[in-house]
Amino acid sequence: MALATCMGAALVSCSDAGSDGAGRSAADTAAAARLAGLAQKAADTGSLGVIVRIDSGDGKPVELARQAAWTEDDHRIAAGDRFRVGSNTKTVTATLVLQQVADKRIGLDDTVEQWLPGLVKGGKDITVRMLLNHTSGLGDFLLTPQFLPSLTGQDKRAWTPQKLLAITPGQAPPAEPGETYSYSNANYEALGLILEKATGSGLAELIKKKITGPLGMKDSYLATNAGWNTGQQHVTGYEPDAERLKAILSGTVDLPEGVGFAGPERSGDNIDTSAIDPSWSWAAGGMISTAHDWQRFLTALISGELLPKAQLEQMRTTVDAPEEGGGYGLGLMRVDTTCGTVWGHTGGLPGYSSEIYTDASGRRSVAVLTSTNFGIKEKKAATNNKALVEAAICQMLGKPQPSDSPAG
Repeated sequence: MALATCMGAALVSCSDAGSDGAGRSAADTAAAARLAGLAQKAADTGSLGVIVRIDSGDGKPVELARQAAWTEDDHRIAAGDRFRVGSNTKTVTATLVLQQVADKRIGLDDTVEQWLPGLVKGGKDITVRMLLNHTSGLGDFLLTPQFLPSLTGQDKRAWTPQKLLAITPGQAPPAEPGETYSYSNANYEALGLILEKATGSGLAELIKKKITGPLGMKDSYLATNAGWNTGQQHVTGYEPDAERLKAILSGTVDLPEGVGFAGPERSGDNIDTSAIDPSWSWAAGGMISTAHDWQRFLTALISGELLPKAQLEQMRTTVDAPEEGGGYGLGLMRVDTTCGTVWGHTGGLPGYSSEIYTDASGRRSVAVLTSTNFGIKEKKAATNNKALVEAAICQMLGKPQPSDSPAG
């Protein structure tokens, strides 16, 4: 099934069949036009490239692809392009774990020490459930001095999950296992190892056998190196150069002088980060997919196609996570928006940021993919990207879009 692409200011919506919106109500057409305007505004003010796909469950998905003019020389973005979905991968990993829980191979109250003896500090007090909902007390290796050069692509060493767990600090401020929510990629590196030990299969094989194969997600796979599988376009990702990056992170991370993303310079103060190796992220964030494929996964999950009812209820049992917009379950975020509650996850890797959600029934879904991650932390970019995501969620839920105008 060919995915149609919406390009240019005049074309406001399209579907898999290539419709330009004919047959929709005047209200739908107006909403799609406003969404297209928000997408272009976001692209022009720091998001650089955006893909929006809304499936309201009526067989007529809305798809938009917009980009800043200068990026067209690198790649003409299309709604069906492949994309690094980052931490959305955690929902897949959690689904695989809960399938094993249903089969009684893994217990949610099993300790990490039972499965990975000596590998995780404090593992005798950390359970599988705590890894899944980020209450383990573990910190994150992501911005540690040892790992930061690999995140930016300056250091090309290969990191195993075991090595990443070895450099993982404790949570700051310190917390006992099970006490407080604190997001950590280390939790999912450990879960990937537990999955492989419980099943005797590699993670990539498990994903293909249990998720992408049965769901027909032909454009989705776990990245094992910096390359992209041939046969389909992928979005070009960008990040700010070292000077802009230092300003963006000022007050949160003290970057050493000259630390920035590796890659070709583009448009003065941007770096093409498409070739930075994401394989270290593995069970925590290593998957490549498309908006269409990932919405297929998420709607199948939330509607009960992939897990028994008991495990789905466990997945949707959340701890407070206000920084995520609501709560965090077992590999699943609950986000409370102005138009209602949605379920899904977010993702971020160098050059790639994504928010993908469904309604409570799993019938409707929305994906907003953005071709920069750190770049949308700048104030104007953040404001306009948030406005786009909010409008897309509201349209997915069948609610009036917010009327606030985005920043110019």
